[in-house]
Amino acid sequence: MKARNALAIAAAVAVVTLALQGCSSTPVSKPTASSTAIDGTGKTLDVLVAANTIYPTQQKQWFTDVSAKFQKLTGATVNFETFASGNDELTRIQTSVVSGQGPDVYSLGTTFTPTAYSTGAFVSLGSKQWAEVGGRDKFVPSLLGISGPNAKDEIGIPLASRPFVVAYNTEMLAAAGIDKPADSWDGLAAQAKKMTTGGQYGMAIAYADGFDPWKFIWGMSLQAGNPLIKNGKASLDNAATLKAYETYFGWMTKDKIVDPAAVGWKNAQAVAAFADGKAAFLPMVSASSKVALDKSSVAGKYAYAVLPVIPPGVTKAPKNSIAAASIISGDNIVVAKYSKNQDLAFALINMLTSPASQKTYFETFGDLPTNAVEAKAVESDKLLAPILVAGSKSVSTPFTGAWGDTQLALVNVVVQSLPELQSGNVAESSLKDKLKTAQTAAQTALDRVH
Repeated sequence: MKARNALAIAAAVAVVTLALQGCSSTPVSKPTASSTAIDGTGKTLDVLVAANTIYPTQQKQWFTDVSAKFQKLTGATVNFETFASGNDELTRIQTSVVSGQGPDVYSLGTTFTPTAYSTGAFVSLGSKQWAEVGGRDKFVPSLLGISGPNAKDEIGIPLASRPFVVAYNTEMLAAAGIDKPADSWDGLAAQAKKMTTGGQYGMAIAYADGFDPWKFIWGMSLQAGNPLIKNGKASLDNAATLKAYETYFGWMTKDKIVDPAAVGWKNAQAVAAFADGKAAFLPMVSASSKVALDKSSVAGKYAYAVLPVIPPGVTKAPKNSIAAASIISGDNIVVAKYSKNQDLAFALINMLTSPASQKTYFETFGDLPTNAVEAKAVESDKLLAPILVAGSKSVSTPFTGAWGDTQLALVNVVVQSLPELQSGNVAESSLKDKLKTAQTAAQTALDRVH
């Protein structure tokens, strides 16, 4: 029976390979400070996080600084390990869940939290755990929306907030006589076309990124009234979702507003193209880009705006539209049930989510604070105002163990279409076939978990 349960957990975990990065009890009152400090002398806390491909040097230094600070606080050291892709992280979790050993702490993309929850392998947050990290009310309330299926049953503690927006080159828009980015996807493409000339393109898109593409499709689908999953039923082969893919690929194949080289770009390369002044718009980007852009040739010449909320093909939102400005995005921290250092794990989380640590994290990587006090402090930055608005208008992805397979299915449509995209045409018939496959994968996952 034990082996069967382990295999079942592993199967549940396996519903996601590319969902990362790119996410209790009733709320408790503010806890009193503990009278006894935790003694972790001689112990090591293993922490698994995503490798930061935009700021790798800074992340390495952050690891060193965090470990030194935590050792001074508790006597324990922190050993950071990184994963470079969803597949890497998936393998680690599968191995750990089945063997009952591995990292004590995992930093998960928010959209992966439902799948992690479905394994039953992570600590549920009761009043004791929330008290150990400083109280549930320490965090921005909206960011707890994907910590668990409801406020009484949570596993994820918010570490970083990453709402998505569009960055734009203010000088390019002014030269083209454009006041601000359009609020419809068709309007944004039309604006981008006006600014595509010579070696300058209207948009920088990371088609080969493992985390970004599905977010465009998800957002456009919701805005068109198709939530992809509803009442245990998937609808990935819906006409609205087909239109979303056609729009996304069409920016390169039909509108010609994206550099052809972008078929092989990851997020960092798209950011670099915008930073070099080679693109007017950089959609689906977060505040983490600010650190790099402020040191680039576009410093002082760019701004952020909320992504379009009017779906492709129309000039106003349909009646059944869900105005998703962004997913509830960022990182949640979870603690493994098998960990023998849970007290140290929650002490580390408490330290990382303190106002001082959150300020450092924001200044180093650009991700918005989840600590309510520090989140309030960044509101004075006018450049970030649209990102804060996007955060307030973010919509959660479905909290189901099937979302991992669904997200992977959406990504696979893009991955499998890249050769056609490179050749200059992604045929409608080809897209429809891929969406049928994606639909089957999503519905099979839903049937399995419901």
